[in-house]
Amino acid sequence: MKQHIIRPLITEKTMTLVQGGWFTFMAPVMTSKTDARKTVEKLYSVNVIDVRSSRMPGKSRRVGRKGITILHSDWKKIMVKLKTGQTIEAFQIGGGDQEQQG
Repeated sequence: MKQHIIRPLITEKTMTLVQGGWFTFMAPVMTSKTDARKTVEKLYSVNVIDVRSSRMPGKSRRVGRKGITILHSDWKKIMVKLKTGQTIEAFQIGGGDQEQQG
């Protein structure tokens, strides 16, 4: 079985998008929008309303004493909008439940 979603993409920007109902994932380049929709619905038991995708270029970096250049492969950013009131637990990062010290 093909893997259509690699992992949730958690950054400051994507966490602000979560407040609007958009959840962002990293996926292989060949993943289609319908494959991404079905995979997210199956993995997280949610209803996907809309899917947006964009192809992200792989970056090169230098490693080792000789400075050999390694190129990371391209990937696709998948953004899904969920039905109102639904959420994905992977994007619920703590900080809101802390008690105030006085």
